[in-house]
Amino acid sequence: MIPESFIQDVLARTDIVSLIERYVPLKKAGANYVACCPFHNEKSPSFTVTPSKQFYHCFGCGAHGTAVGFLMEYSGLSFRDAIKDLAQQAGMQVPEDDKGDAAHRAQSQSLIEIMAQASRFYREQLKKAPEAIEYLKKRGLTGEIAARFGIGYAPPGHQALKQAFGPRYDDASLVEAGLVLQNDAGRRYDRFRERVMFPIQDQRGNVIAFGGRIIGPGEPKYLNSPETPLFEKGRELYGLPQARQALRDSGCVVVVEGYMDVVALAQYGFGSAVATLGTATTPMHIQKLFRQAERVVFCFDGDKAGVKAARRALENSLEHLADDKEIRFLFLPPEHDPDSYIRESGLEAFHRAVGEAMPLSEYLLKVLKADLNLSTAEDRARMIHDAKALVPRISAPILRLQTVRMLSEESGLTPEEIMAALGIKANTSSGKRAAPPARAPRSNKLSILRQLLSALAHFPDLCAKLPADLYELAGHADEWPLIQRLVDLHDDGCADNAILVTLMERFRDTPQQQIAGELMMQSEQHPLTRETADEELADILQKLRLQSLDLRFQQLQQLAAQGKLDSDQSRQYLELLSLKQKLKTGQKHAQ
Repeated sequence: MIPESFIQDVLARTDIVSLIERYVPLKKAGANYVACCPFHNEKSPSFTVTPSKQFYHCFGCGAHGTAVGFLMEYSGLSFRDAIKDLAQQAGMQVPEDDKGDAAHRAQSQSLIEIMAQASRFYREQLKKAPEAIEYLKKRGLTGEIAARFGIGYAPPGHQALKQAFGPRYDDASLVEAGLVLQNDAGRRYDRFRERVMFPIQDQRGNVIAFGGRIIGPGEPKYLNSPETPLFEKGRELYGLPQARQALRDSGCVVVVEGYMDVVALAQYGFGSAVATLGTATTPMHIQKLFRQAERVVFCFDGDKAGVKAARRALENSLEHLADDKEIRFLFLPPEHDPDSYIRESGLEAFHRAVGEAMPLSEYLLKVLKADLNLSTAEDRARMIHDAKALVPRISAPILRLQTVRMLSEESGLTPEEIMAALGIKANTSSGKRAAPPARAPRSNKLSILRQLLSALAHFPDLCAKLPADLYELAGHADEWPLIQRLVDLHDDGCADNAILVTLMERFRDTPQQQIAGELMMQSEQHPLTRETADEELADILQKLRLQSLDLRFQQLQQLAAQGKLDSDQSRQYLELLSLKQKLKTGQKHAQ
């Protein structure tokens, strides 16, 4: 089986217009291309190729698909041969081992099970470790918050994990998972010993690594899992699964430096914090953060290490900025970290500090002005020279323009002179904002879940606004695997215009293939607009919730008609009746 990641890369590098033009003469028609369909006889063109979404669709015979599907249907190639053809054109080589992807998935699942078993063992050991419990109490943590984050304890002894794994302790997979070390003589011993253990979870809640904090004297104070097939430090954020609901509620994520900072902030009522994992903030972190919240606040200690970390975060953020997103920087007093600050000053003070954090543009200017005397022409020139390495990289056009104007005020040069010095081309557009397009009509024939899929496929950033209980509302439907995979693709950084075609190929030859195909056609026939996307999503989720309530209400109604309702069910029946009425009233007001 060809790895899905390879298929995704091939599709991302393929221009479907160039591909199909090798076989069918295409004519430009607005943003798309049209031709007479190669799959059935017709006189008027009904075959459309959409370059922005990288798929084709015939409105006459219904044929549709990706570049892979076109080669399979037009040239009669097998799936593997179609991928090989496209890969060859893109200068790529298909992995030779068909079984590699399946083996990789099996290996990952095995390691996930091993990490889960180790996590359970560490949690059980915490109950038997009074010194570790006392340490956590001194840090102000309750049993409830320790359980929420799955905190455990690695006991003393070189092979304590044998208690959890028995004869499997000698398996190579424990070394591969980063739990066990093996010396040159072949002797094995546990990586973590006498440490409070913080499990690191991926976005699905699987334990993929650990951070261990020593509770007595010794170095290092914190010990992290090495990078493994499950764990890549530059991609993961500690505490993200626990923070997700708070991020949805607040729209703001605070990035701190340590595990204990995240846990302590949550203990004191601030649930929107995550931490990088012993590494500088990476571009992948920035992308992941912006998928979770509109506002990112980096909270660093005020010491030299904190200033250095902030500078790295600044530099790695510039190419991922957007004018509807915001990054700020919060520097605590040198004697404090977030843990000590919130314990001493309280939740309200921390909220206030986050709200007053320094905007990225202001911090950028502060970095450029550091150690300069702007009363001299030489230092003003130095500031503009240093800005060349940073300001042109700002991907948010309006913010970049505002930053240029700030530099203009500081340097005495005009904005046009600054832009010329930095090599930034002026925007020659009139600056007038176009009126938002009219809301596109949406087919009432689509089921609620198909509407949800369509909205997410059009604007994958909506994935960050899905409710925590979506599985309870939709988890048993045929559409659920598609929804789940679409969210995963978005979270993994798949390009928005590649998500639909990746879904199509992911579910080829499965019961979901037809749904994915219909989703493609729907996106072409009934496109949504950015201006109405949030409203659409809210409306869809409202309907979905009401549909779920209706189903449960009908079940209770049947029990009531049979006289089989107990007291709890009677109470639930009345509550649902009231809630249904409120939701329906809300829908009427919205209309």
